[in-house]
Amino acid sequence: MIKHDGIVIAVNANGTVRVKIVQTSACAACKAKAMCASAESKEKEIEAIGDGLLAVGDTAEVLVQQKLGWKAVLLAYILPFVVMLGVVVIGNGLQVIGEEIVGTIALCAMGVYYIVLGFFKDKIQKEFSFTAVKKQ
Repeated sequence: MIKHDGIVIAVNANGTVRVKIVQTSACAACKAKAMCASAESKEKEIEAIGDGLLAVGDTAEVLVQQKLGWKAVLLAYILPFVVMLGVVVIGNGLQVIGEEIVGTIALCAMGVYYIVLGFFKDKIQKEFSFTAVKKQ
């Protein structure tokens, strides 16, 4: 499981909660970050399924399965790369059009991939659900 600590900022009637977490880079946890300009952290709000015990202001732990993280990487980075690479290989293999046109078509194919992915946004969001539990 991937875990993040946060603060509950809202409890919704449908059983979900909004949790504010601080997303840190690897540098942000470094002891030398005061002397380095690359340390960064961002506050994020996540909607998660609550455990029924959470109230506004509580410290919560937001959980997600690690395999869903790998699936997100697959959908967001690996598959579009495969689509683009496939278009380039097929386009260059045909040798009917120039390389610049093949490159443009490959970029357009990635755009189409992300548009199609957007059509399945609701289905994907149901699968990628976070859970929030009260931190002890």
